[in-house]
Amino acid sequence: MTRVGIDAIEIWTGKLQLDLPNTFAPTKGDDPEKYTKGLGLYTSSMPDVYEDIVTMGANAAKRLMDRRGLTPQAIGRIDVATESAFDNSKPVSTYIAGCLEQVYEGDFHHANKGERKFACVAGTQSIDDAYNWIKAGRHRGRSALVIATDTALYARGDPGEATQGAGAVAMLISEDPSVVELSTDQGYGSADETDFLKPNQQFPSVDGKRSMKVYLARMREALEDYESVAGRTHPDDFAYIPFHTPFPGMVRRAALLGYRHMTRDTEIEDELAAEIGRQPREEAFDGWDAYENAIRDYMDGLKGTDRYRDWYDRTIDPTLTLSGQLGNWYTGSVHLARASALQTAAETGRGLTGEKLLVGSYGSGAQAEIHAETVQDGWKEEIQQLTIDEQIARRYDLSFDEYEQVHDVHNHDKEIDVEEFTAPVGEFVFAGWGRMNERKYEYVE
Repeated sequence: MTRVGIDAIEIWTGKLQLDLPNTFAPTKGDDPEKYTKGLGLYTSSMPDVYEDIVTMGANAAKRLMDRRGLTPQAIGRIDVATESAFDNSKPVSTYIAGCLEQVYEGDFHHANKGERKFACVAGTQSIDDAYNWIKAGRHRGRSALVIATDTALYARGDPGEATQGAGAVAMLISEDPSVVELSTDQGYGSADETDFLKPNQQFPSVDGKRSMKVYLARMREALEDYESVAGRTHPDDFAYIPFHTPFPGMVRRAALLGYRHMTRDTEIEDELAAEIGRQPREEAFDGWDAYENAIRDYMDGLKGTDRYRDWYDRTIDPTLTLSGQLGNWYTGSVHLARASALQTAAETGRGLTGEKLLVGSYGSGAQAEIHAETVQDGWKEEIQQLTIDEQIARRYDLSFDEYEQVHDVHNHDKEIDVEEFTAPVGEFVFAGWGRMNERKYEYVE
């Protein structure tokens, strides 16, 4: 049977950073721990004036292709997932292909190109599309390039402003993958929701409290649907569980709910019963309010147990390291979480080959997808070649005034001339506008 999965990963972060506890919080008059302990965020990545979703995606893709020695002829499709697109007709994948054709011999004229939109879950959907394309035998021995790229910016003063981020994750989907093999088992939770949307506008309209509830509800549905085809899950089945991570604080709640679900009617619930009691069952209560109150009390007790804390520290916390330094990357965030976990394993010498990941993707509007991945022999060699830590260390640290200028540069409704903060070297940059108001790009040596 043909194995299909993620064969290579590359990451490109915006080249600027906003320090949340030391720059953002003092200006806003907030306690820094509102961001560090509450949200789990320390710095946000921001794009320089010559960066956007095309440059970041193209730069991640070029780094991946160079490292793997790939030519355009080896790529049969380019799928871009984004919710930051600037054209309602021409897909971002064509811009990225045009960038890459500036530096490679040959072209992508025979590669299928598209753009996926379903908020933050679109990156995973693009992987699904590539997987199905290969499994169907339509790939002619070629691989798919999936790129999740976003500038996750909010209007200034919006409650979501502190969670901003910008960057791209490029992934090569191939037969006999080096990093993870994708499972055929998937679970979905989907409903017509208005928790987060952009109706013909750049910056999102967000109902924060509703978004949290919808995220958790769709994740629960997806997990139940996944178990209907894959069987009951258990906390010890998975080395890591990367979630879509708008901010780490959201994942803390999702992880606790997932752990409660997976431990129900297991030896873990039995072992914890003497400490916090057994999980409440709805049928034991006269009304829903009483049942919900009992669940909340149980969850409060559960998160304080050594058993849960140990599981969380091993299985969830390593997935959040990059997010805390980069912010929300929308379509790329769950793929950052996977990379963060694998990077932690490589750094600590953990052997992962043959172990499983349970990946929880989510997109507002709303849909969650849960699937399993099996780690492959080449994962460590691949992950050790990432340079994301070096990129993070090199970012230009913005003052608050400079942050506001950069934010205005990337606001489509404003025209502002700001000098670049960093010097581009060996990368694609935005180079101005063409005759039909299209964006133009060039490669800077």
